[in-house]
Amino acid sequence: MRARSGNLRRRDFLRRFGAASAALWWSMETARAEEPTPACADDHHTTPRQTAGPFFLPNSPERTSLVEAGIEGTRIVLTGRVVSVRCQPVAGALLDFWHADDAGQYDIDGFRLRGHQFADSDGRYRLETIVPGRYPGRTRHFHVAVQAPHRPVLVTQLYFPREPQNARDGLFDRRLLMSIEESGKPQTARFDFVVAT
Repeated sequence: MRARSGNLRRRDFLRRFGAASAALWWSMETARAEEPTPACADDHHTTPRQTAGPFFLPNSPERTSLVEAGIEGTRIVLTGRVVSVRCQPVAGALLDFWHADDAGQYDIDGFRLRGHQFADSDGRYRLETIVPGRYPGRTRHFHVAVQAPHRPVLVTQLYFPREPQNARDGLFDRRLLMSIEESGKPQTARFDFVVAT
């Protein structure tokens, strides 16, 4: 049943965004030096790219919450917008998230802590999940692939401020820090993506 529904989602994705764009999901993109992800008053450079890493799986389920039975860890809600370099909202942008559990492990046999969604008409997205754990060589981070309709995929990672391991992670990029509010339950985070359209 999962395989069949996954195939339907894949076909819908290909029909919506085109086979050429979808093929980019399998490319492992490396980080490159770019300007910080800007507010709309800045120079409007795109969000910096980072590697997808070895744990990406295609055909994740469409959902806005990755919290399900058996998931332990500190809850967090990540929100933000997807905008163009001209600061226009990117309606219907695809966002695909995946990350480690609170023990630093990835599910490579299924879709725990994996899912995709589409930004609303104002480019807004909202994800409910948990704070990922650290593992050897890596600080806490979310992986995300963002794609404006019919445009190339932007693969990047989002980081947590005030993490001691940030300074020891060779991939860490301060330009990809989320804004975090830890006082509430759940915690809240924010990050706006700037993509080519």
